[in-house]
Parts: sequence; C-alpha cells; structure tokens
Amino acid sequence: MALWRSTFIVSAMTMLSRFLGLARDVVLMNVFGAGKELDTFLVAFRIPNFFRRLFAEGAFSQAFIPVLTEYKTTKLHAEVQILISRVFGCLLTVMSLLTLVCMVIAPVILYMYAPGFHGDPVKFDLAVDLFRLTIPYLLFMSLTAFASSILNSYGSFTTPAFAPVLLNIAMIAGAWWLTPYMAEPIMALGWAVVVAGILQLALQIPELWKKKLLIPPKVDFKHEGVDRILKLMLPALFGVSVTQINLLLNTIWASFMQTGSVSWLYTAERMTELPLGLIGVAIGTVILPALSSRQAEQDVNKFKQMLDWAARVIVFAGVPASIALFMLSTPIIQALFQHGEFDLRDTQMTALALQCMSGGVLAFMLIKVFAPGFYAIQDTKTPVRVGLMAVAANAMINVALLGVFHLIGWQEKHMALAIASSGSALVNAGMLYYYLHTRDIFKFGAHWKKLALQYAVGNVVMILALWYGLTWYDGTVAPWMRIIEVVVLCVVGVIAYAIGLLGSGFRPRHLKH
Repeated sequence: MALWRSTFIVSAMTMLSRFLGLARDVVLMNVFGAGKELDTFLVAFRIPNFFRRLFAEGAFSQAFIPVLTEYKTTKLHAEVQILISRVFGCLLTVMSLLTLVCMVIAPVILYMYAPGFHGDPVKFDLAVDLFRLTIPYLLFMSLTAFASSILNSYGSFTTPAFAPVLLNIAMIAGAWWLTPYMAEPIMALGWAVVVAGILQLALQIPELWKKKLLIPPKVDFKHEGVDRILKLMLPALFGVSVTQINLLLNTIWASFMQTGSVSWLYTAERMTELPLGLIGVAIGTVILPALSSRQAEQDVNKFKQMLDWAARVIVFAGVPASIALFMLSTPIIQALFQHGEFDLRDTQMTALALQCMSGGVLAFMLIKVFAPGFYAIQDTKTPVRVGLMAVAANAMINVALLGVFHLIGWQEKHMALAIASSGSALVNAGMLYYYLHTRDIFKFGAHWKKLALQYAVGNVVMILALWYGLTWYDGTVAPWMRIIEVVVLCVVGVIAYAIGLLGSGFRPRHLKH
C-alpha cells in the first residue's frame, strides 16, 4: 500500500503538471504559432533541458539515490549528512562551471545542435541569445534534482513532484503578460524559464531544513560516497538518457526540415508525455528508492515482486494509452491546438507525428521501470550497452526512412524521426528486459499469460468503442465543442476498457502490490 500511496501522490502532482503543461503548450501555439520564433525557442530551451535530464534528473539521480539509500539504511545520520554536504559541494562546483562554459561557447553549441539554423543569421543569433538566457536553468534544476533525490529517499514525494508545476505557470505567465513588454517577444519565455528554475529550487528548501538535511556544501571529490556516485554516474550519463539523446539527434535532423517540423514533433512528444508522466515517471520515481532499500536489505523476493507489480501497472495503462493516442491523434490535436496561429496544416502534421510516436509509449513507460532494476543494484553498465543499441537503432531507422521518403518525394519527413523514436524505445525496453530475464532479476511469470489475455480483451473492446465513437466526431464545430467531443471519446474509451477487463475476469486486486 505504501508504494501505491506514494505512486498516487507523484501521479497526482504529475497530472497537475502535465495538464498545466498542456495548457502552456496551447498558450504558446496560440501566441506564437508553429513558426520560426517558437522553433527557435524550443531548440534553445531543449539544450539546457537535455543537459538537465542527462546530468541532473537522469544520471545523477540514478547514481545518487541508491548510494544515499544505502547510507541511510546502514550508517549513522551524521554520516548521511556528511555525504549530502560533499555531494552538494561537488555538484554545485561542476554544474556552475558547466553553465559558465556553455554560456561562453553558446554559438558553437548551437551550431552543432541546430546546424540547419546557421543558414538564417537572424534565427541563429536569436537562438544563441535564448540559449545564453536559459542555460542557468541547468544549474538551478541540478540543485533541485539533488534536493528532490534526498526527499524521495526519505519517502517524501509531494514537494518534488509539485515543483515542475512552477515551470508551466511561469511560462504561461511569460507568454501572456511579459511578451507585450519585450522588444523580442519570444525572449519572455527565456526569462520565465530562469524564474521557474529559481522557484523550483526554493520550494525544496523548507522541507530539507525541517528534516535536518539542508547541509552547507563542501567540495571533496575523494569522499568514499562521492567517488562511488561518480563511478556509477559516468556510464549512467548515457544509459539513463537514451531518450533525450535520440530527441537531441532528431532535433538536429529537424532543423534541416521545413519550418514547423520542430514544433510539430515537440507538440506530439508532449502529448505522449501525458500518459508517460502520469504512470511511467510516477512509478519510476517511487520504485527506485524502494528497490534500493530492498537491495540494501538483500531481500531478493521483495525486489522481484516490486518490479512485477510495476510492470503490471505499466502494461495495464500503457497499452490502452498507446492505442488511444493513435486512434484519437487528429481529434486531440485539433481540439487542443487548432486555433489562433496554429492552423489545419499544423494539426495534420502534428497528428501524423503523434501517430508515429504512439507506438513507443508502452516502451517508454517500461524503460522507467526496467532501468531502475539495474540502478538499484548499482549496475550502470548494462543500461549503457542497451543505450548504445537504442541510439544505433534510432540512427539507422532515421537514415533508412529519410532515404525512402526522399526517393518517393514524401514531404512529411518529420514522420521518419517520430517512427525512429518509437523504434529506438522498443529496442531499449526489449533489451533491458532481456538482461533482467537472463540474470534472473525479473521475468514475466506464468500469471502473465492470463493477465495478457485479460488486457487484450479490454483493449479490443476499447478499440471497437473508439472506432464507433469517431464516426460521431465533428471537427468543424467550435473549439470548446471539439474539446467536449474529445473528452467524451476518452470517457467512452475508459468505460469500454473497464467493461472488457471486468468481463474477462480481471479485478482491481490483480494490481495489488
């Protein structure tokens, strides 16, 4: 029950953040449209966002939490405080230097990251300015991730899970209220990002103080705990952030494509993040400290049971989410975004990207469960090997599909990037499971045969209900009516899925931990 309670807290906060994120994206598309300005901001902001997920929320958290949990379980509180102090000092030093270097060599980074922008000097210079403005976000979010990891290790999930809400609020405020006062309107979003980073860090401080875990930083790279974290973190830099690396590579490809490609892919990606955040990220956040505790206690059976529970919940939610996003792609994008500067063509292009990305939703969610299975036992090398395979798959699929699209004269080349993302995720999740299975860390047991059949029945019933419901959808009505129609379709899908599951013999107790 403790895992369910923690998962519910994280999921609820994530749901709030995702819905506000959706509102943010609607505002951005209405204010700026899927054009040059927004493409430029998305590229500039994705770089610090990429580094944030790579260093802070990615490799650092996955390496820090198992070591901190082990200290908390086996050592005195004073030793835990020393570890926190040393990690704080080292992290602050490294990320400050990285931020400074990135600001100095910003044009070089932008040239490598978005080479397609170099042909347009105005667009390129704007991207450099936005990047220099937003890169301090990396420092603030690294420290936020550090604070969140400490709180999560001590069973506190509410404050860390709520923090991302502040980014969405700040960006909505920037787009609506600050834009009219800026000589270059899109710069308002850059200032909003910086303010959001400061606020997210400040939010963590009172709870850390209350738990006596707000320890002054001290630099000591030779501390035993810091040394172990660094050794775990170096390979994890790659392994935990394969998705971000693939998105980085896709952005480079997209910078050469027709205007709007970056925004179409971004919008589709944001829609896939809704189910990923509500379930995948929530369970992944909760399960790593829990698995690390079981590993420290050497409780193998409970370790396997936790992974099995997480996989059951992920498949329960991930398969119907993937199917629904594919079937409802056009109605969803049309209802949420098609007004203001976002026109019918943008809807069509974004819906195509969403359909291609929907195939990888389940895989993205399973990665959030399978990867912590390795990080909890402090094995960061296996995810690296798997990550190399996934990145190679992404590159090969991209090259193959772009070649085919070029030969047949297909202009919607951004679809190739979306398909490659899904394919890479499938390779990543599949290989992670392969290694979990062969090492007897986790495998789908005999009970999964019956469970898979029950899930299949539920999804077939949902597909039939959505197919029939789509015959009633009318995309020509007013925007608020389109939203109501999409909500009704979603409710119909959920009810049909539940009826199918219950009719097949599935009961809620089957998801108990």
